[in-house]
Amino acid sequence: MKSELSILIPAYNLCCVDLVRQLEGQASALDIDYEIIVADDGSTSAVARETNRKINLVKCCRYWERPFNVGRAAIRNALARESRFRYLLFIDGDMTVVRPDFIEAYLRAEGDEVIDGGVEICGDAVALRWNLRFRYEKANEHLHTVDKRQQNPYSDFHTANFLVRRDIMLSHGFDERYSRYGYEDVAFGKELKRCGIAILHIDNPLGFSSFEGNKEFVDKTDESLMTLVDFTDELYGYSRLLDLARRLRSLHLSAFVVAFHKLFGSLLRRNLCGKRPMLALFNPYKLGKLLYLYK
Repeated sequence: MKSELSILIPAYNLCCVDLVRQLEGQASALDIDYEIIVADDGSTSAVARETNRKINLVKCCRYWERPFNVGRAAIRNALARESRFRYLLFIDGDMTVVRPDFIEAYLRAEGDEVIDGGVEICGDAVALRWNLRFRYEKANEHLHTVDKRQQNPYSDFHTANFLVRRDIMLSHGFDERYSRYGYEDVAFGKELKRCGIAILHIDNPLGFSSFEGNKEFVDKTDESLMTLVDFTDELYGYSRLLDLARRLRSLHLSAFVVAFHKLFGSLLRRNLCGKRPMLALFNPYKLGKLLYLYK
């Protein structure tokens, strides 16, 4: 059983006090050395910053305020450098603890390099029936079971909930060129594969229950598509959307999709950002937008 752990939580405009207290409660019940560090990545919300300062009052916990936003890749690398212990547990600040033995399961897991615990989609399906992010995540939940993830351990790696040995993280950190939203986790998985570092996927999820509004989610999607364009050559084989776009371009069919997007893309986006989005429009919108960005 692993005997020391740094729990590292990047946060941006998120209140993480309850999450920290849950994690500290589990860690303090175990015979381990531990610390919990929440790094605020230049939040613009004064309420979030003020609330999170209470973390400094929790045993073995620290709230670290950064003066400006450096991005999802750079903030995780900075947290790794700030950590003290052999194993690092990275947790997104909008996750929730759903299992009473969450930390212990990681400590007892056989893997010694990288372990991905996965995510469980939580929330009231009736109350969230018109939330695009919730509907998208629920529709794809079956693709992220532990068995599915282990079939493609590197391309199905995600950063919301994973453990990594500190020396590995310091030597093979996140690529900080990924400063916009999206795909820094995919690039990290590719780097681990290149270096022969094993990823073990286990059934030890955190709950994902915080879903942004429809327009914010579509805006994030648009930003991630620009990331795909910027790093196209590096991400082939690691993005189903990118691989599909490449096949259409090789078959000289992309012009038809681009023409469709020019005619109807704004209508699709209006629906997806609206009060009653149609999930069936989301993937056609992404594909059309991606191919359009290549033009």
